[in-house]
Amino acid sequence: MITFVPEPHLLESPRGREWPMLPGARAAATAEPPPAADVVIVGAGPAGLAVASALWHHGVRDLVVVDRDGRPCGRFFDRIDLLGQRVLRSPYEHHPGVEGYRDCELLDFARLHWSVLTPVERREIRMAQAGHRSVVPVDVFEAYCRHLAASHHVTERTWRGSVREVLPTTDSVTVRADRFSVAARHVVLCLGEERRSAPDTWWGGGHPPRGVSYWDEPVPGDGRRLAVVGAGLTAAHLISNGLAQGREMHWVVREAGERYQCADVNSSFFRPEGRARFDGVSWSDRLELMGRFRRASIMFEFRPMLEAAEAEGRLIVHRGRAITKVTPGVGLQLEDGSRVSVDHAVLALGTAPSIGDGLMPGEAVLDRGGWPQLDERTFAYLGAPRVFAVGAAAGMALGPAARNIDGHRVATARVAATVAENLRRDLPLRTATKDVARV
Repeated sequence: MITFVPEPHLLESPRGREWPMLPGARAAATAEPPPAADVVIVGAGPAGLAVASALWHHGVRDLVVVDRDGRPCGRFFDRIDLLGQRVLRSPYEHHPGVEGYRDCELLDFARLHWSVLTPVERREIRMAQAGHRSVVPVDVFEAYCRHLAASHHVTERTWRGSVREVLPTTDSVTVRADRFSVAARHVVLCLGEERRSAPDTWWGGGHPPRGVSYWDEPVPGDGRRLAVVGAGLTAAHLISNGLAQGREMHWVVREAGERYQCADVNSSFFRPEGRARFDGVSWSDRLELMGRFRRASIMFEFRPMLEAAEAEGRLIVHRGRAITKVTPGVGLQLEDGSRVSVDHAVLALGTAPSIGDGLMPGEAVLDRGGWPQLDERTFAYLGAPRVFAVGAAAGMALGPAARNIDGHRVATARVAATVAENLRRDLPLRTATKDVARV
C-alpha cells in the first residue's frame, strides 16, 4: 500500500500580514453591557463567534457576548501564537461561518484576498476547490474571523468579563461576571476546553516543580535539553520549535507509537452518517467511542520532519513508557525504571471540556462522568432548558466532532434555530419583568 505524506513546508505560512478591513467596522464595546438581553453567549472563541453570527441571520440582535479576553477569538489566537503555529488542522470547508444563508465562507474570503497569499497558499486553495484536503493559514483564518465579527456586528456586542455564575430559572437565566450581571432569556455556553493537569502522583499535586511548565505557558529560552510530554499536535509544535532552536529534544509518549492523521478525530464523524453512530446508542457505548476516537494525533505534515530528527539523533523518543514521577532538576521517572534528565520539561497532556459545572448548580449540569446531559436535538441542558452548549461540551450528544470547528457549525445551526424559535414564542424579558413589577 502506498501512503501519501504531505511535505513539512505546508506547515509554514506568513503571520501578521495586513488584511483589508471591512469598511465601517465598529470598535469593540467599552461600557458595561445592558442589564438584560434576549441572549447571552459565554465565550467568544470560534464557537461563540459562530453562534453570534448565526443568531444575526435569524434576526436576533439583542445579544451580549461575554468573554474573558474581550476580543472575538482573541484567546484562541494567543494560544496558537504561543506555540508558533502557522497553519490550522481544519481544512477550508471547516470554518465558523453560517450555513444556509449564502454567507461569505472561508474559501470565498481567501480567494477574495488572492493577492495577499503566497504561491503555496494559492496551490492549497486550488486543492480545496478540487475537493482535496488542504491546510489553512492561521493568518487567513484570523482575518476571516475578524471579518465575521465585523460583518455580523459581534465585536460591538462583546464585553470583557470573567463569568462567575450562570443561574437558570424557569423564565430566565442570570449571568454574573466579575464586573456586571446580565439577565437573559437564553444563554449559550461556548466554554471550549482547558488544559489537562498532570496526575497528583507525579509530584504530589499543586503547582509544577521547578523546571516544569504546561504547554500554554512560555517555554524558557535557556537550557539545552528540553523534554515534551504528550502525543498530540501541541506536542509536535513544541518539539518543532525546540529543534529549530538547536536543542536536544526528548519526547515522552505514553503509547507504543505516535498517531498521524489529518483531523484530530476520525473524519467520518464530520459527516451525518458518522454522527448518526451516536443516535440511539447507550451512554456506555458512547463513552467507548469517545475514548477510541477522541485521541491525540499529529498532522501528517510533521511526520517527515520528526522522523528525520529522530534518525539524526536530535530527537530522542521514549515510546510506550508512562511517567511515574517528576522531580526538580528535571528528572522524569518512567515506569520501566529509566530516567530522562533534562533542563526543562513541557507538559502537553491534552485538554478537558469545560461543561459549566463550575458556573451552574449541579442539578442544572447533571454531570455524568465529566459530561453534561443535553437534549440531543437542541443541545439544551436537560436540567436547565434555557441554557445551551456548543463546542466540546456537546461531545456526548454530537460525537467526537463536537470539539472541532465543523462540529461547532452543526451544533450552532441547531442551537440558533431553537433559540430564535423560542424567542418568537416567549414574551420579551423586559416586558415580562415590567408585568411582574406591576403585579
